[in-house]
Amino acid sequence: MEENLLSTVRDYIKINAKEKAKANFIICPHTNQNISNDKLKHNLDKINYYLVNKKKLKKKSIICTLTENSLSSIQLMLGIMYSGMVQVPLNLVAGEDQLAYIIEHSESKIIFSTKNNIELAEKIIKKVSTKIELVEIDKNNFLEEIDNNFDILDSEINKEDNALLMYTSGTTGKPKGVMLSHENLLHGGKNVMISHELTSTDKALCVLPLYHINGLIVTVMGPLVSQSSLILCEKFSASNFWKYISQFKCTWFSVVPTVISALINKYSKEEFDSLDTSSIRFGRSASAALAPETHRNFEEKFNIQMIETMGLTESCAPILANPLPPKKIKYGSPGIPYGNDVTILDNDFNEAKRNNIGQICVKGKNVMKEYYKNPIETKKSFYKGWFLTGDLGLMDDEDFVFVRGRIKELIIKGGENISPREIDDVLYQHPKILEAAAFSVECSHYGEKIEAGVVLKDKETVSEEELLKHCIGSLGKYKSPDKIHFFKELPKGSSGKIQRLKIKDIIKN
Repeated sequence: MEENLLSTVRDYIKINAKEKAKANFIICPHTNQNISNDKLKHNLDKINYYLVNKKKLKKKSIICTLTENSLSSIQLMLGIMYSGMVQVPLNLVAGEDQLAYIIEHSESKIIFSTKNNIELAEKIIKKVSTKIELVEIDKNNFLEEIDNNFDILDSEINKEDNALLMYTSGTTGKPKGVMLSHENLLHGGKNVMISHELTSTDKALCVLPLYHINGLIVTVMGPLVSQSSLILCEKFSASNFWKYISQFKCTWFSVVPTVISALINKYSKEEFDSLDTSSIRFGRSASAALAPETHRNFEEKFNIQMIETMGLTESCAPILANPLPPKKIKYGSPGIPYGNDVTILDNDFNEAKRNNIGQICVKGKNVMKEYYKNPIETKKSFYKGWFLTGDLGLMDDEDFVFVRGRIKELIIKGGENISPREIDDVLYQHPKILEAAAFSVECSHYGEKIEAGVVLKDKETVSEEELLKHCIGSLGKYKSPDKIHFFKELPKGSSGKIQRLKIKDIIKN
């Protein structure tokens, strides 16, 4: 494969169809359909003709999609990019007002929606002031609905052309549109391939939504650039997870910490041992910090190496990853840089000394061009080419980064900076805790005091007093929570990341 000649998503679709024509790229466990590389190219040529000639869309047209993971959604997504147009994946669990804002801000004139989401699409269109065309598609048979009489169109696209506009769901304010080019997307995929040593024989289990950067880049672009394949699940199902791995002989999977906790909680050792999971090389965790205790519990229970990583929408997913065995990993760290540069900058934007906390910053071809139509935020987010992630962390003498939390989430008690992650990790060490998140609450004496929300494992009980005593034993009284709140579940974003700042809103009400 001539890597230097491949600069767009279309280039990779074409080369894979040429070199690995009959190899499957997408396998759907729900419909038992497979899409080979040559079939994929044929289908994307068909979508390209449909968009240009039937929908009268042009290169650089911005197209919204409101779809769950399916054969139709992944091919439509790739087809939009293949056509030199820009996909805007709409988050199915975002609020109507936020989605309406995204449609208006992106200036899209068309939304493709599957039947399951058509009611939501109609509601948000009513909130938009411009005219929007709504196209309903079958989630599995969209390609069969398009006229088979088509010509192959080959308008020129290049690596600088925009391909994806993904909006980040911040905890406050309007979402920001992250504009990503073909070059960005491919380098995000390549960083997955490099860090996880993917080859054409690998097979990924995709259970994360494709409207989120993790699912889209890690388990679609990673397989695309490595000429491998993916098993596309509509969503995560704890009862089907290991069964699909066993059935389809998956070699790796990408999940988030809440999924890891669910798997630990759901499966008995006997249930797991009854399945053949010998094909698995590793599991991968991203989107939120993985507590060391949860990490170890997973590996001990399932005897599968879990690789913690870190990524951002703005960097096309991965910026850091732990190495694969037999190389050393470090629990509590998302790893070392792969395919991009990472540094820690202090408050004066100087490189921090090793093991000193500062802001994690990244530079590379995977990093976004800009926040769409937001030059002020774009300028604020870069310093001399470094993208400022807003995450606090340190880098040790072996280049491993340790995250200490979001700058906005830092607890400042009596003038002392306290990382909520440090408290989380201690709570996770308690054998009855499934999920935990510490946060700050206003306090007249210290300015801020510490509280925490927890979810217990199935059928477990524990008193607040016992948990507070557990924390004091490890952290001391000053860094320990003053109060523990018990929940059936903690608030999470679409990626499965616990939203600790939203816990405060819940306890106020």
